[in-house]
Amino acid sequence: MKILIPKALRRGEVIGLISPSSTCAEPEKIDRAVTYLERSGYRVRTSRYLNRAEHDPAHTDQYKLHDLHQMFADRDVRAIFCLRGGAGATRLLDRINYSLIAANPKILVGYSDITALSLAVFRKTGLVNFSGPMAATELFAPSSYTEEHFWGMLTDPGYSKHLTNFSEHAISCISPGAVTGRLIGGNLSVLSSLVGTPYLPLFSGSILFTEDVNEPAYRIDRMLSHLFNAGLAQKCRGLMFGQFSKSPSDENRDYRFDKIFTYYTNRMHEGAPVMTGLSYGHIRELMTLPIGARCRLEISPERFAFGAVDAPVSC
Repeated sequence: MKILIPKALRRGEVIGLISPSSTCAEPEKIDRAVTYLERSGYRVRTSRYLNRAEHDPAHTDQYKLHDLHQMFADRDVRAIFCLRGGAGATRLLDRINYSLIAANPKILVGYSDITALSLAVFRKTGLVNFSGPMAATELFAPSSYTEEHFWGMLTDPGYSKHLTNFSEHAISCISPGAVTGRLIGGNLSVLSSLVGTPYLPLFSGSILFTEDVNEPAYRIDRMLSHLFNAGLAQKCRGLMFGQFSKSPSDENRDYRFDKIFTYYTNRMHEGAPVMTGLSYGHIRELMTLPIGARCRLEISPERFAFGAVDAPVSC
């Protein structure tokens, strides 16, 4: 696969907003996000059907596909930010014009349900894109950590070489090691739903990162077992578990999650590094991660080093 690297975003350039997943019930957050982006030095172009609510998914999908294609076709737009996650992105995958995207490579950012779009775009086009904050969930009022990682990743080709965890997110080394591989991952529920489809990137030789929100331990166990039963996860060179936000009904949650992560670590090949606590997930202090970029991970009880070997944006 030919890897496509988008150009770094520069002040004064145009950012497009699209909503491939759910709509935002608080439109004032969209206005605040636009204001924030403009104050940060960028021009903002909202898509024609941004945040348009429809009960009929057939109509909704037409609007979403129109906006996605229009933003990639628009030569003035240099980056595309998603509004929020939720649901619905997986319905679009078999009707996306991937040739259009490959012919117009540019920055694409989103996480959660946008995982489906991010992984499909990389698998079908080779375009490195970004799992990170979205307009109506973080960018209307980003934390300083989220803000630093976000703009650093999108604007500075050298920033991604050394990525640091948020100071209050404790890292745990389950299995030490050091590897290099293409970074693949996102929301575990969405990622696991792509198994068996042509939209899931190859896992062989990759570093897998994942997170989830409001999922009890037994469901996380089921999804991870699905990845192993499909012969995928054990092909990865390393695993990074992010923040698995707590389900209120999940008693003894931390203990159960630790046991699950250790169990699947033992099913990896010998020497594969595995860690928990990555600053990635449905959290306020959110790391922006470059899907498809070649990265290096080194983890031990004393050391955590992680970053891109090849810059995910070009000058």
